[in-house]
Amino acid sequence: MDLTELFAFLSIPSVSTDPARREDVRRAALWLAERLKARGFRTELHETPLHPILYAERFVDEKAPTVLVYGHYDVQPPDPLELWESPPFSPVVREGRIYARGASDDKGQLFAHVLAAEEAPVNLKFLVEGEEEIGSPHLPPFVRANREKLRADVVLVSDGAMFAPHTPTLTYGLRGLCYLEVRLRGARRDLHSGAFGGVAPNPIQALGWLLARLKDEKTGRVLVPGFYERVRPLSEEEKALWPSLDEEALKRELGVEVLPGEEGYSPLERLWARPTLDPNGVWGGYQGEGSKTVIPAEAGMKLSMRLVPDQDPEEVADQAEAYLKAVCPPGYTLEVLRLHGGRPVLTDPFSPPMRLMARALEEVWGRPPVYTREGGTIPVVAELKETLGAPIVLLGLGLPDDNLHAPNEKLDLVNLEKGVEVIRRFHRLLAG
Repeated sequence: MDLTELFAFLSIPSVSTDPARREDVRRAALWLAERLKARGFRTELHETPLHPILYAERFVDEKAPTVLVYGHYDVQPPDPLELWESPPFSPVVREGRIYARGASDDKGQLFAHVLAAEEAPVNLKFLVEGEEEIGSPHLPPFVRANREKLRADVVLVSDGAMFAPHTPTLTYGLRGLCYLEVRLRGARRDLHSGAFGGVAPNPIQALGWLLARLKDEKTGRVLVPGFYERVRPLSEEEKALWPSLDEEALKRELGVEVLPGEEGYSPLERLWARPTLDPNGVWGGYQGEGSKTVIPAEAGMKLSMRLVPDQDPEEVADQAEAYLKAVCPPGYTLEVLRLHGGRPVLTDPFSPPMRLMARALEEVWGRPPVYTREGGTIPVVAELKETLGAPIVLLGLGLPDDNLHAPNEKLDLVNLEKGVEVIRRFHRLLAG
């Protein structure tokens, strides 16, 4: 496989959360538009207050089915840079894997659809955004305003993972997300711990108290009142669809001795069908070399909550904010910022397009696919499902160990090559 185009795409540092990379994000959108034009697509770049949305379409026959492909051209920050074995925006192949930021999430997987578009016997539309990694703030309004433009017989998304190597996988569910930033303030300025220790409020200490009250240490359950009220129970029939998980292999992969989580549920249930709460970052006070005896004026943390049907991100944010303010000790000012979120989604694992994709996977891989939910979030999928009313097919081409959002992100070449062939066969099957 010629990787020249994909490597050029991966070389663009389109980090959507970094204001210094705004022009690079735009450059990635323009680059992709040119690649699609070269394949006969008509393209439109729709401006937003932040990063543009790329729409492209190519019609072969008014009687042919229409496929809408969703993907994103923005990537996560590459930090910490010192942990990369090769520069994050200088893609390389090592031992059959492409290493670069965006290789799996989502440039590599998205480009598989670009490659498969050549001579496709179906009408194709591409909807590609540059804000997925920051919660897709401007895409849902675009989808609602362009319902007819985006109308399709099936929506095809590749922004996920196979269950295991050499295991063709169809995903039918995604968790949602509620992401908060919590800020605590004590005194009006940093204070000397000798001169004021014993009377000054310490936001780091208060932060520790808050963290300790978010989850039960023994059961792993989230303590926010109302958090589980809308959680949809998991049926035995659905669990019977799932593959078995090698828990010991997962422990070895993670380098841990136990798999902690909510008491009473299996690891797969906790990964796919139960909500979570995790601190993603904590800060405050002096963190440089040596010592500085300071009581900080401020401290903070970032919290992500992965949600399941039928939880609502805004309702969960309300619950969490009310609880944090209720348990915050006196002497502190607490502020909760809502950074971004996404709704959970379930699709029909046996819709006609899913059955055709299952057939395409079996023809290419030589074995039928397994059916999974996924623990991550793709914010716009719920919007696409509700607004367009089209069946959703989630075809992940990555692997669970692709180091998404971490150093040394990768994508297996075999998965990329077979993914392109699977998509081509799906196009042919859909066209009849």
